[in-house]
Amino acid sequence: MPRPYASGIVPGDVDEVWRRVRDFNGLPAWHPGIDSSEIEPGHSATEVGAVRKLTLADGAVVREQLLALDDPGHSYTYNILDGPFPVRSYISTIRLAPVTATGDTFVEWWTEYDADAADEATLDKTFSQGVFATGIAGLAGA
Repeated sequence: MPRPYASGIVPGDVDEVWRRVRDFNGLPAWHPGIDSSEIEPGHSATEVGAVRKLTLADGAVVREQLLALDDPGHSYTYNILDGPFPVRSYISTIRLAPVTATGDTFVEWWTEYDADAADEATLDKTFSQGVFATGIAGLAGA
């Protein structure tokens, strides 16, 4: 099972950065590849089980569900319910940790998924660079 990964340093205290990341509906505020996000009725944006409908910059739509929210560990895990990516069993986590030497925040974001072998190399690049690294860079600039 592939495991695309990206990490980076974001200026600011981990609690400050976590306030921006924690809102499951807040991705458009810091991820340049996301035009809009809408939480479907039934849950709030900070409640496990919430489903967000993301509209990507290219107009594609992805629906994701919040599976776990860990405030003390500064992480959340979600899956893709449907979207343009040819994946099965997609589960992703974003996690933050303090960089004690500088007061900044270490951000890491990864996924594990299943897909046809012929699609894996393209998907790995899309997720690690196009989604995760781009999002971390956006968060650093937000």
